Amino acid sequence: QVRLVESGGGLVQPGGSLTLSCAASGLMFSDYDMVWYRQAPGKRRELVAAATTGGSRNYANFAKARFTVSRDNAAAMLFLRVDDLQPDDTDVYYCNARHWNVFSDDNWGQGTQVTVSS
Repeated sequence: QVRLVESGGGLVQPGGSLTLSCAASGLMFSDYDMVWYRQAPGKRRELVAAATTGGSRNYANFAKARFTVSRDNAAAMLFLRVDDLQPDDTDVYYCNARHWNVFSDDNWGQGTQVTVSS
């Protein structure tokens, strides 16, 4: 059974930085495209950044300047570093794992809350 566990969220002051982590188990991690999403209450979930099995790193337009996605296949971990955090970054951040060739094999973590406030 695939399990994704996010961590690293919390309360951060504007201008601060943090790194979110996603620990994956129950899957062959290197076979999965890994993606960070975020969602605010009452809003649609939106893609933030992706780290694909082929080595690509893709970002939503809003994330290109301040977000850095990385993955460690040996440790089955996905990371998201966010710099210069802004109040608009306040969201629940979710980790998603989708098999590169079996799109129905799509898995989500429970999310980690990030709150940016002074």
